[in-house]
Amino acid sequence: MNNELLWKKFLENVKSSVNSLVYSTWFSTTYLLKLDNNKATIVVPLDIHKKRLSESYQDLITSILTKLTGNVYDLEFILENEVEIKKEPNINSPSNTEIDISNEKFRHESNLKREYTFDTFIVGNSNKLAHAAAFAVAESPGLTYNPLFIYGNSGLGKTHLMHAIGNYIQENSKKRVLYVTSEQFISDFSGIGRKENNQIDENYNYVDYFKDKYRNIDVLIIDDIQFLAGATQTQQEFFHTFNTLYNDKKQIIISSDRSPNDLKLLEDRLRTRFCWGLTVDIYPPDLELRINILKKKIDGAKIDKNIPEDVLEYIASNMASDVRQLEGAITRLLAYSTIMGGSEINLNLAIDALKDNINKGTSEKNDISKIQKIVAEYFQISSDDLKGKKRSSSVAFPRQIAMFLSRDVLNESFQRIGLEFGGRDHSTVMHSCEKIEHDIKTNKNIRETIEKIKKNIT
Repeated sequence: MNNELLWKKFLENVKSSVNSLVYSTWFSTTYLLKLDNNKATIVVPLDIHKKRLSESYQDLITSILTKLTGNVYDLEFILENEVEIKKEPNINSPSNTEIDISNEKFRHESNLKREYTFDTFIVGNSNKLAHAAAFAVAESPGLTYNPLFIYGNSGLGKTHLMHAIGNYIQENSKKRVLYVTSEQFISDFSGIGRKENNQIDENYNYVDYFKDKYRNIDVLIIDDIQFLAGATQTQQEFFHTFNTLYNDKKQIIISSDRSPNDLKLLEDRLRTRFCWGLTVDIYPPDLELRINILKKKIDGAKIDKNIPEDVLEYIASNMASDVRQLEGAITRLLAYSTIMGGSEINLNLAIDALKDNINKGTSEKNDISKIQKIVAEYFQISSDDLKGKKRSSSVAFPRQIAMFLSRDVLNESFQRIGLEFGGRDHSTVMHSCEKIEHDIKTNKNIRETIEKIKKNIT
């Protein structure tokens, strides 16, 4: 049995042994590289997969491989681009055996939105690390990454992921979960000093109420922590709350619109603690993910009108930074179609309906995908080559030019460019841009090539 067939059978066995979310998150993107000297080398997409598979699923993987082959294998998990193979330690995390008991009152008090689950979260290159980290925390709250700090611009899915963690924990355990915004935390803390809130009732002091709410829980999820800036006393209280929960091995999940190091108006001791666990960021979605988000929105809304692929591509190409903006575009398009007498939805209708929503100066010619297409045609290769893993000079050099032009013409971030070129690291993009900038200054032929391509773009 060859490795490909063996792994296909392996994944079929895994699928029947774990729930669909576990399978899609940790196993579906893996493959078997080789079996050699009683060692199975398994390729995984991210470092977090190495950690999670070795810590929580090693026994399952070993038992299924033994069942299929008759041999017992040691496991090694490697990344696609790793040169040296590093074996992860075998650490068996305690499993959570508590049974869920649904409690409507408790769910309401947790402030969680039920519709925000892992199943409804669309995963792509820009958020796959954050998604995997969130699911790891949901599986083992307080044990895996504590605190989990998720940051990124507004509208990219941070809040969705945080609610998904809380909902998953509640569905699979009796743990007490609380989701609040930082504004709610400030408001609750301010209530301590207000006379009218001095007592909840004759037997219950508000200070005790506050501490019970925020410290007598298993999971604290706090959104938009950046708004604690300037609230000195509230920061001090959150510091003590954080310490109490952390020391009791309770899970803390925090979100912000910027990284901990950029939260300059928060106390240093808070910013330091935010980095104790795992910090992950979410980038703006790439074109493929934006289209998938639109399709998910349409499926979820049970829309009976057909929305052609070119309309979805038009919306996704021109609304690149915010998931909410994408969803709003579909709502506006449908409303416009209805107002126009139930007109058939096509590209012309979409352009007319969304003309006030599309950023000025944004058009298909100013999209990274357009630059990729033009560069690929100039060098007589495919756009997929530019986004793929080929490293031959006939592909690597055009790829560097396309990255440079995406930065020079569109002023896109290194992170965004990396995502559009197959999920490459921002440092790779930076190096490519610097190389082409140097070549333009020192090589007349390259300078002329860049100018020719630019004319086709603009």
